Amino acid sequence: MSRSKNKLIGIVLLAGLFAFLLYQFGLFVMVIWLKFHNPSTSAFMRNTLTQLQAEQADAQIIHTWVPYDKISTNLKRAVVAAEDSNFINHSGVEWEAIQRAWEYNMRMSESGSERVRGGSTITQQLAKNLFLSSDRSYWRKAQELLLTFMLEAVLSKQRILELYLNIAQWGKNVFGAQAAAEHYFKRHASQLNAAQSARLAAMLPNPAYYDKRGNTRYLQSRTRTLLQRMRMVEVP
Repeated sequence: MSRSKNKLIGIVLLAGLFAFLLYQFGLFVMVIWLKFHNPSTSAFMRNTLTQLQAEQADAQIIHTWVPYDKISTNLKRAVVAAEDSNFINHSGVEWEAIQRAWEYNMRMSESGSERVRGGSTITQQLAKNLFLSSDRSYWRKAQELLLTFMLEAVLSKQRILELYLNIAQWGKNVFGAQAAAEHYFKRHASQLNAAQSARLAAMLPNPAYYDKRGNTRYLQSRTRTLLQRMRMVEVP
């Protein structure tokens, strides 16, 4: 290979590295912005809206921001119990949980089952929902991890949970605790009792499905389990 070709490859690699670092810096600036401002939308909301409008042109997302202190403590405890019981103590990623989820999914796949279990923390889910697509790839997972560390470095646990509760999907087009409380129980997010909160938390893995199917037998069972667990978790 000629010297000029080696030089050209080096320039291309440096340009690629510079573009990557610039992109990460831009994301970090956006994370800092989130420390002081509430987002009106998220990447997942925008993707969902695009899909819904492909079926129905006038489809809209239902979402209303509500401050942390206006969200029922019952819901905070239920969501942490359901999604990330060690939320207060970890630094954003639970490697053992990821490994356990991978081993479980392998066993399910080998047995012919389509059931899967996620090992993502609340911070990882927030990173994905705010900034990334739902596509599954090694690059997206790597970017999710980088964003997770940014979020944990800049934001408090309370702010991370506040953001998560306000952008989580709770129905086909329902996003955030306030919209969910109104949609399912005709009340403010601050008024949710323990049973209602446990049911909402149980819906999180598949909210559009439960929005359509209603209170299934599995959802009832999962709700009862969370009612017991939520007493034992700590929230910011």
